Amino acid sequence: MSDYIVRATAANNQIRAFAVTSRDLVEKAREAHNTSPVATAALGRLLTVGSMMGIMMKGEKDILTLQVKAGGPLGGMTVTADSKGNVKGYVNNPEVIIPANAKGKLDVATAVGVGFLNVIKDMGMKEPYIGQTVLQTSEIAEDLTYYFATSEQVPSSVGLGVLMERDNTVKQAGGFIIQLMPFAEEEVISKLEEKLAEITSVTKLLDDGLTPEMILEKILGDFGDLQIMETVPTAFYCNCSKERVEKAIIAIGRNEIQEMIDDGEEIEVNCHFCNTHYKYSVDELKELYKKSK
Repeated sequence: MSDYIVRATAANNQIRAFAVTSRDLVEKAREAHNTSPVATAALGRLLTVGSMMGIMMKGEKDILTLQVKAGGPLGGMTVTADSKGNVKGYVNNPEVIIPANAKGKLDVATAVGVGFLNVIKDMGMKEPYIGQTVLQTSEIAEDLTYYFATSEQVPSSVGLGVLMERDNTVKQAGGFIIQLMPFAEEEVISKLEEKLAEITSVTKLLDDGLTPEMILEKILGDFGDLQIMETVPTAFYCNCSKERVEKAIIAIGRNEIQEMIDDGEEIEVNCHFCNTHYKYSVDELKELYKKSK
C-alpha cells in the first residue's frame, strides 16, 4: 500500500483523528495537470484533506466536493472524493509561477488569493449539504480548520503539507485532522492544544520518515489509549471513460451534434479532473446523433 489513511480515536473516544500519506496521489495529479510547484502544493493540500474528509462519509455513493473560489492567479480549485479513499481534482490555472514568500516557501496563500471555500456533500438526499466559509489564510489547512468549527461546530485542527523535489516532482505529501467530540473534558482539550502547538511543520514530519500512525502517536500518544480503528488506501482516481463522455455528448442534443458533424472535423473532449483527452471522429459523431433525441 503506497498512500493510505488511518482513522483513530484517543482519550476514551473524546478525540477522533485521521492522518494520511498522499505523495503518490499528489504526484499523479501533478503529472496529469502538469502543475507548477505552487499549483502542485495548493492542489496537493486540497486533495490530501479531501481524501480524509471523503472517508468520513458513510454511504457507498456519497460524494464530497471541495471548491476554492478565489481571486488569486490560480483561479480556484475543485476536488471531489468518495467514501472509499478515491480523490481527484484540478486547478484552473495550473502553470502559475509566483515568487516565494517571506520565509522562502511556496506562496500558496498569494496563489490562491482572497475568496471562499465551498464544501458540498452529496449523500443521496434531494438536496446536497452545502457549507461555505470565507478563506481565512488561503493556506488551505487553516481554512478547513475554520470550516469545521463554524459550519459543522466540530473543534478541529487540520495540518497539511506538500514538499517538492528540486526537479519539481513531489517529495512528500500528507496531513492530519484531529477533532474533539462534544463531550471532551477541559483537561483533554488543554492537553491537546499543547501537543498541537508542538507541531510546526507537517512536511518536516513526513520528510523525517514519520508514517500516518507515527504522526498520530506523536500528537496523541500521551493520551494513553490511541487506537487505530481503520486503514484505508487512497489514490488519485478519475472514473471518466469514453462511454461516459459519449453520454454527455448525446445529452447536449441533436442540433449541436449535427453542427459538429457539419464542421467535418473530429472533436476532442477533455476531462477537467484527470486531463484525459477523448477524440471522436465524424463517423462516431454520426452514431451518437442516431442515439440522441
